[in-house]
Amino acid sequence: MARIKQATKEEIEAIRTLFLEHYPDSITELHYRNLYELLISVMLSAQCTDKRVNVITPALFEAYPDPLSLAHADLDEVKSYINTCSFFNNKAKNLIKMAQSVVENYDGEIPLEQKELVTLAGVGQKTANVVMIEYTQANLMAVDTHVYRVAHRLGLCNATTAIKCEEQLTKKFKTDLHRLHQAMVLFGRYHCKALKPECEGCYMAPYCRTSKTFKV
Repeated sequence: MARIKQATKEEIEAIRTLFLEHYPDSITELHYRNLYELLISVMLSAQCTDKRVNVITPALFEAYPDPLSLAHADLDEVKSYINTCSFFNNKAKNLIKMAQSVVENYDGEIPLEQKELVTLAGVGQKTANVVMIEYTQANLMAVDTHVYRVAHRLGLCNATTAIKCEEQLTKKFKTDLHRLHQAMVLFGRYHCKALKPECEGCYMAPYCRTSKTFKV
């Protein structure tokens, strides 16, 4: 990966301020009614758009409204509900295993601690952090493809993995991480896109290092 000049402390603070000004109340675009639905939606959103997940989940949640019903679900039936989602075979297996673990180990209640969430099938650190960020406004950073790309373009990160990028952003921003995470997601999704980023008139232009696409 080409080395990008890293942002100075003054630039980091300016970038932070701009993100918080432009996205003061940013939240996930995933549709959910409770912690169980949020966790499933985040799990399905891996390498899949939020828009597609929101199309899939209403029928899925109606069929399996809680961990107990999902824990006893037929694998092929679960697949039929999510077969328009990327990697639906593995995701269906993980959804059932996740629910079984929740029923067996947590009395049917989704745990709300990162170290416990990551023990569930299909739940890595990013997924756990996104759930905590959205549901509890935890001071955590989660790095998806949008955050990774934006962080590199703005010189906030030079890491080659999402986990290392998360560590760098956490160290540099320190506070308001839940708001900054979602701001970077939305900025990357709608403005600082992988292809044909909307650079003209961009409020981050003074701090942008490159329009090169970085993939995690």
